[in-house]
Amino acid sequence: MRKKLVVANWKMNNTQDEATRLVSSIVSQINGLTINNVEVVISPSYVYLKEIVELTKNDEHISVAAQNCSEHLKGAYTGEVSSQMLSSIGVKYLIVGHSERRTYQKESNSLLKQKVDVALSNNLIPIYCCGERLEERNAETHYSVVENQLNEGLFHLPMDAISKLVIAYEPVWAIGTGVTATAAQAQEMHQFIRSVISKKYNPTIANTISILYGGSCNAANASELFACKDVDGGLVGGVSLIANDFVKIVESAISN
Repeated sequence: MRKKLVVANWKMNNTQDEATRLVSSIVSQINGLTINNVEVVISPSYVYLKEIVELTKNDEHISVAAQNCSEHLKGAYTGEVSSQMLSSIGVKYLIVGHSERRTYQKESNSLLKQKVDVALSNNLIPIYCCGERLEERNAETHYSVVENQLNEGLFHLPMDAISKLVIAYEPVWAIGTGVTATAAQAQEMHQFIRSVISKKYNPTIANTISILYGGSCNAANASELFACKDVDGGLVGGVSLIANDFVKIVESAISN
């Protein structure tokens, strides 16, 4: 059975007090659930990572992710944070290639390929993001766009490495807009992603990898999205800043 994950991507939000209160509320509510089949992942800003690792270290169902890392292992790169640093403080996952970084920081697939490699070399599990812009979907090039992102960012990996990571499909036109892909659209793309992996590697590898949906996932639509055969959870943005709503999304993953 593929692992289900619900990832809270806090982006650039929360003061220290807000971050502590939010994660404490999530932890207390999660502890009241039967959650054997779902892993909850909290992804705060760099400055709170160590503290949140400590706050969640006794909960086997909650892990911590960083939102980014340098493509370099170490060196004279002022302001950068390496995968080795993240791993050393207990971070488990790393979000790679979120659409906001692709857009604002102009991150290319070739750069993301390097980040995937350094993450894996330091025992971090990449959550590799892919997805099309609205104009690409309207032009009906969304499949080729996503396939290219996978091919250039991931498909250099051997089978034992590709099977370790998580993929997040995030239609760029649905991120932070309140517009969500329909369950049918999400399933269609997730199935396509799995078929591309199967073609490159094999069906067993394709059916092992968890594929998450990201793009205005919320408490109201999570259950329908997570009921789709090839949707294994969600990469949750703004709603993850509200503990009660985020936990409702986790409950949807549990029930599906």
